[in-house]
Amino acid sequence: MGELVPDSLVKAERSFRTDADGAFTLDADEAVEQARIVIDRVLEGRDENVRFVSFCAFWHSLCGLDSNGRAVSEILGWADTRARRYSAMLKENFDENAIHARTGAHFHSSFWPAKLLWLRHERPRDFERAAAWHSFADVCQQRLFGDARTGISMASATGLFDQRECRWDGELLRFIGVGEGQLPTVLGADAAVRPDEAARKTLAAACRCEILPAIGDGAAENVGSGSLRLGEATLTIGTSAAVRMAYEGDPPASIPRGLWSYRIDDKRVIVGGALSDGGNLIELIRARFNVRGDISEELRARAFDPKIRVEPFFFGERSTGYREDAKGSIEGVSEHHDGVDVILAAMYAVAERLADIVERLERVAPIRRITASGGALREFPRWRSVIEEKLGRTLETSDAAEAALKGAALLALERLGTIKL
Repeated sequence: MGELVPDSLVKAERSFRTDADGAFTLDADEAVEQARIVIDRVLEGRDENVRFVSFCAFWHSLCGLDSNGRAVSEILGWADTRARRYSAMLKENFDENAIHARTGAHFHSSFWPAKLLWLRHERPRDFERAAAWHSFADVCQQRLFGDARTGISMASATGLFDQRECRWDGELLRFIGVGEGQLPTVLGADAAVRPDEAARKTLAAACRCEILPAIGDGAAENVGSGSLRLGEATLTIGTSAAVRMAYEGDPPASIPRGLWSYRIDDKRVIVGGALSDGGNLIELIRARFNVRGDISEELRARAFDPKIRVEPFFFGERSTGYREDAKGSIEGVSEHHDGVDVILAAMYAVAERLADIVERLERVAPIRRITASGGALREFPRWRSVIEEKLGRTLETSDAAEAALKGAALLALERLGTIKL
């Protein structure tokens, strides 16, 4: 179910801008234009067949738009940690446990409350110029199709959304100094967006399409991997890493500390934990230790040396501690070790973090099946065996090379009444 159309996959490389202070940003105009080019290439020659457009996008991003829809800030990504001091401000003024139960999110720089406070206090000109605050998915939708209304899935991962009431959290908004009218309208599960006149002129293939609001990439990954039941989880390692369990029903009555709870749509929730370090950590170590080429066989044959200890927080910590001051480190390396040894140690360290998430997820429901997905696990089979060793269980394999894209398509088909998941 849900086969990829031959020769229809288009990929464009994108890199976030980073700096020593913790920036992790995209230029809004450049990112939207890149998305436009990809859509044009996907739809090329398919004008008569395309009726609906569905897409997924990364969660937690934030961008300010002025009254004319122009970006007044860069797109702040999930790994932008410059707002870290404002997590402490939020903790001083709120009961974090109550907010976690309500929004599904801990106070952390990856979420909107801390980001908006940082913008208000340290980028006041951008904050005052912003008539609206949106995710990257909303900005794309507004620029390409003329409508920035968002879906429940994208709104639910902001840290500003009441998961149980399915509305923006008024108490947090008042403290931050943002009006609800500055946030996108949240569409119901059955709603769709019609391209405006400008979109019909610039995206000819979209003129007859209905646009289904974006869902979070993590949610789409679970759907595409076939994990949509309580007790079924997806473990993903791509740029970052995560373990998630999705199911139909309400958020857990008690969300385990260190985990988050978002929504896929109005009837399904997704609970889990995400690490900021995944495949990006392996690439960092490869660059620092000058490790080149395919190292899969070397990793398979290499014995793990427990004297090497990697703290996998080079890109900050999210689950499970959400410590804003966490730093990555490599210890115990001698003249007898090389970069492959360090990479293997990093794989063990990430596996330990993922095992912690799995243990906490089992407080929601016993996990009977875990499906593995993500490019980094496909590239490094040894990493998968390390995780299985840590978990004491075998991982199943997702048959989807692009599970998130497949998940977005399947959810769209369900919303259109074509299939039932």
